[in-house]
Amino acid sequence: MILKPDGELVASDIEFAEGIISRSKGLMFRKSIAERYALIFILPSPKSVSVHMLFVFFPIDVIFLDIGKKILATARLRPWIGLTQSPKKTKYIIEMHSGSIERCKLIPGEDLVIDHL
Repeated sequence: MILKPDGELVASDIEFAEGIISRSKGLMFRKSIAERYALIFILPSPKSVSVHMLFVFFPIDVIFLDIGKKILATARLRPWIGLTQSPKKTKYIIEMHSGSIERCKLIPGEDLVIDHL
């Protein structure tokens, strides 16, 4: 689960992309994701990376977190052509259903609580 500090649920169905293959594949080739789903990318060390939407068939929200799980930046990406760059000190990237950032009122500077991290 992903929660806001006040206990508000952000995502109930989470999956981790820790290895190079799962991080490379991401959400490519999936037809859709559930509204409360989140794919969490765990980078080996904090750094800047790009997120692309090649072979992703639906829009998504992207959240960049630092090592302390504080939101650094957010983005909404369109299918196939979306592209964004993470801040330099990104440790975690969360890809979620489009509209999740707005629905949960997620803003830079806010901390998140993630099960198993």
